[in-house]
Amino acid sequence: MQMPAPDSTVLTRKARIVERLLSVLPADAVIHDPAETRAYECDALTAYRCPPLAAVLPATTEEVAAVLRICHEEGVPVVPRGAGTSLAGGALPTADSVILGVARMNAVLETDYDNRVIRVQTGRTNLSVTGAVEENDFFYAPDPSSQLACAIAGNIAMNSGGAHCLKYGVTTNNLLGVTMVQMDGTVVEIGGAHLDSGGLDLLGLICGSEGQLGVVTEATLRILRKPEGARPVLMGFDSNEVAGACVSDIIKAGLLPVAIEFMDRPCIRATEDFAKAGYPDCEALLIVEVEGSEAEIDEQLGLILQIARRHDPVELREAKDADEAARIWLGRKSAFGAMGNINDYMCLDGTIPVSELPYVLRRIGELSGEYGLEVANVFHAGDGNMHPLILFDANAPGQLEKCEALGAEILKLCVEVGGCLTGEHGVGIEKRDLMVDQYAPDDLEAQMAVKDVFDDKWLLNPAKVFPLAASEARRMSALAAE
Repeated sequence: MQMPAPDSTVLTRKARIVERLLSVLPADAVIHDPAETRAYECDALTAYRCPPLAAVLPATTEEVAAVLRICHEEGVPVVPRGAGTSLAGGALPTADSVILGVARMNAVLETDYDNRVIRVQTGRTNLSVTGAVEENDFFYAPDPSSQLACAIAGNIAMNSGGAHCLKYGVTTNNLLGVTMVQMDGTVVEIGGAHLDSGGLDLLGLICGSEGQLGVVTEATLRILRKPEGARPVLMGFDSNEVAGACVSDIIKAGLLPVAIEFMDRPCIRATEDFAKAGYPDCEALLIVEVEGSEAEIDEQLGLILQIARRHDPVELREAKDADEAARIWLGRKSAFGAMGNINDYMCLDGTIPVSELPYVLRRIGELSGEYGLEVANVFHAGDGNMHPLILFDANAPGQLEKCEALGAEILKLCVEVGGCLTGEHGVGIEKRDLMVDQYAPDDLEAQMAVKDVFDDKWLLNPAKVFPLAASEARRMSALAAE
């Protein structure tokens, strides 16, 4: 994956830039030793690595603003970083960039149960937001698989979802307001502790912008009352296509489970070896969970099981207690770790109309055979958010390039059937050069014009989201205009 050449004038001024950063941050918050900056050379897309010029760890919005002012004046690119769990290379640095990590900004600033909101610093992990309110029977709904580690900052940058987004929505549906620092150090407040704001939907613009427009330091989030109860059912099927058709029929029937998760045989096999959840021997399985009162759960599951039986399942297993529910979810929650235990893999996240699941799953199988690389499927089936895991050997020459080519074919397939390139992982570097397959030139121009307004020097998160040639041309034009 090509990255722009570093700016030699920035590299030669490293000592001065570090000295200026040390003037506004404590010594332990500025990391510039080459051996230590290697800790920031990549995110969870580990196939691509590049140590940054330096990394900084501010603790307040004011410190973030001071860092950005210095970098703006010095012409230094800045790569915002949450917990580094991005699977799309969203936090990959360039050699002339400063990583701005928000890990030390993890405080709860305000909790308002009457109005069901919480305000936090964005370095706080996703799961710990629920941890801060669960004693009062509240929770924060978005639940990406990495929720134990991922930061709210990254969730906002990539508009993260999770297993329960079918009912509760993704980050944008649960984000009410932000404090954001622009590249020149200007601090802005967008939205707040209320349902909606007048004027332009700037909050909708910020959520999912992948660090292109500013650094979000504080977030006001919606918290919800915990449901009375929840119950999952596990369904095994003889083929991926049949499982996909079952998902489509559940949605078509107007039912709204809290989650519908899909796993195919390669993933089932790996998770059984890893977590021993007791899954059936089948080609594909679904985990469907509903919630509410006992009467609501019984009614919803009754209708869902009727639909499932029309597809001749090899097994139907309804959880009878909390222990059985936990075992049904155990394999799904362990899936990504289990796959990593057996092979290198690249995880995609194209999104498709649910009605196209049977066709897309069949076509992915065909592409897998054509490229000679195994593909395991585990994903949020209820909203069509695909997560094909392409298995490859990172140490074998040519395997990474073959994996990338297969991934591009799968993502193009998602667009062809009426879907999009990403559901929650973001574009990053992984999909930036595929943006032309989803967007017309005028669409991309409009998006880049927005970045012009927020980041006139094109210093924030370089070489991400937009096709590399287009973004580099924009950056060079900005430099020439100075």
